Amino acid sequence: MTCPLDCEYLLEARKHDKPVLLDPKQVPNRDIEVSERLVERNEVLVAFLATTIAQAELNIANAADFDVREALEALVRTYRTLESGVYYESLPTNPLAAGIFRTVQERSEEFRRQETQHLGATRTRDADVLACLVFLQRLELDRNNGRPRGRAFLSAVMDFYGAGPSSDAPPAEPSSLILP
Repeated sequence: MTCPLDCEYLLEARKHDKPVLLDPKQVPNRDIEVSERLVERNEVLVAFLATTIAQAELNIANAADFDVREALEALVRTYRTLESGVYYESLPTNPLAAGIFRTVQERSEEFRRQETQHLGATRTRDADVLACLVFLQRLELDRNNGRPRGRAFLSAVMDFYGAGPSSDAPPAEPSSLILP
């Protein structure tokens, strides 16, 4: 059974997580520059992708941060091929990661459609999406606590962006609290 993200024991345990030290030489996609300026310029896209990933992880039973890692690796590979002018979808073999991958792909297409309707043209380039995915990939590496079923990255995204279950989730039980 998975502990709820707001479990007081889980929250207390996260305070004592030992950070997993990353070797800068082992960080994937080092050839893609992710600067503070790029993240600021694409703040809406980063927030959209982060919350989409968090909602997918929440809505897919038993999904954990390592599934997100796999999905992000596949998404980055897919967007790298787009940069070369070829479209080749690198769908993960892990069904949980594949579900996250598909959700991000579908929602990203919807993001661009809405952007086109609102602005009359799409402003979001594939290179921007790729850089934002690499940023989130590095964030996942930094926040992942190394536990096989851990969801520390999910918690970090939810804390920062307030991402919660999507509207596809069943409605919460109504409160019995009566307000004046």
